[in-house]
Amino acid sequence: MLEQINFTTKSILEKTNNFKPEVGIILGTGLGGLVKEISAEFVIPYEEVPNFPVSTVEGHSGKLIFGELGGKKVMAMQGRFHFYEGYTMHQITFPVRVMKALGIHTICVSNASGGVNPSFEIGEIMIINDHINLFPTNPLIGKNIKELGPRFVDMMEPYDHKLIANALEIAKANNIKVSQGIYAGLTGPCFETPAEYKYVFNIGADAVGMSTVPEVIVAKHGGMRVFGVSIVTDLGVPGKIIEVTHEEVQQIAAAAEPKMSFIVKEVIRTM
Repeated sequence: MLEQINFTTKSILEKTNNFKPEVGIILGTGLGGLVKEISAEFVIPYEEVPNFPVSTVEGHSGKLIFGELGGKKVMAMQGRFHFYEGYTMHQITFPVRVMKALGIHTICVSNASGGVNPSFEIGEIMIINDHINLFPTNPLIGKNIKELGPRFVDMMEPYDHKLIANALEIAKANNIKVSQGIYAGLTGPCFETPAEYKYVFNIGADAVGMSTVPEVIVAKHGGMRVFGVSIVTDLGVPGKIIEVTHEEVQQIAAAAEPKMSFIVKEVIRTM
């Protein structure tokens, strides 16, 4: 893996004239619009990045954007990879390894989720303060490569407390309603059954989705700070569960995106 990471990193540096990003951004379903806020210097399709998978999901365009956002040099993934696409845990988290190798110290992750907290509404912006890994495996299983991180990773603070506090202050100052909550990561690609929604809520989660957790685990393995935000696009609350489609999820996420984008941009600016 180390050789692949180094080869991909070298290729990206050649394509971007040695652009050195500080912050990485991973954009989820329907949330790719944040790239419009980036003063882009280089755009690379995933197909041109050695060892990168290619996103197969509608709403994930599949590009790396290099430029400036909030006064910081950033690398944004416009579209992520998912376990349900058939990729391995190592493949879907490979971009995070490359981010670390490029010198990135902080990543911002976003996703669309199903809300199971009864107080949530559709379109709710949830600042992620913890997660529950319900994937059947872990991206750190296997031989540990000490150059990438320690064998046993402390997950006491998966999402950086200072960045969360900063985001809450930004939201309050700009009259943006946000919540905090715990995100549960499942494989998908099915949306959850009513019984599964109930289970997820009963074990302590506020929202559930099909991504993010593996990427955050690998980021923490590499000693990176993480800020996460989720847009609740449907509800898994008894009496409020309705049939939902991927297209509707994208539409709801896109409607809430400007507020989420503002928060992420300001969090990055004030780091």
